[in-house]
Amino acid sequence: MNDHGARRLPVTRGRVQCTPGRAIPIDRCGLCVHSAFFVVGGREVPSPARAYCSRCRTASGVDMTRVEAVICDDTRGEGFRSITSVIS
Repeated sequence: MNDHGARRLPVTRGRVQCTPGRAIPIDRCGLCVHSAFFVVGGREVPSPARAYCSRCRTASGVDMTRVEAVICDDTRGEGFRSITSVIS
């Protein structure tokens, strides 16, 4: 847990440990409701999907190949849940 009340998931070979038994490709995090921020170049960048959904409806893209870690607010261990179910 960090100051966001979320987990910091390091990216290893293009994957993150989503739940204890499941590592997923980092690309899926870009579409997950639990991905709050992405760490790129040591800086936390808001999730574009989340920003679109909750604030200004615009956000800059994130180059997922450069993501070092994901700040994930899934505290219940639910795992990946698509943001498309929220914005549709």
